[in-house]
Amino acid sequence: MPIDDGHAISYKVLRRGTPVYGSDGVQVGTVRRVQDNARENIFDGIVVDTAKGRRFVDAPEVARVAERGVTLSITSVAAAELPEPRSLTAERVAMSTSARRFKRFSQRMRDRWDRR
Repeated sequence: MPIDDGHAISYKVLRRGTPVYGSDGVQVGTVRRVQDNARENIFDGIVVDTAKGRRFVDAPEVARVAERGVTLSITSVAAAELPEPRSLTAERVAMSTSARRFKRFSQRMRDRWDRR
């Protein structure tokens, strides 16, 4: 029997605590947070609270986002083996370091261009 999860919704309005089901209909956990690239408007995946801790579900493994549930394209057994989410703080630091390096590099290239 299919799960009555309501109407399909955007990942942007997905609420914390929404149940997450595997493709076999077994509840895997609940939504902790949605990860996206807001600047480019791209859905990256969701972090799910499970009995074994937090797990990251990549966007291609999310089959349906609805009002009362999220359905995955993988089974609950496969979902239990998903990796833990990466630290957002570490990602932000790495990105900001790369951005600073790129800015310095582009400034040097502009200076060279102006001097020729």
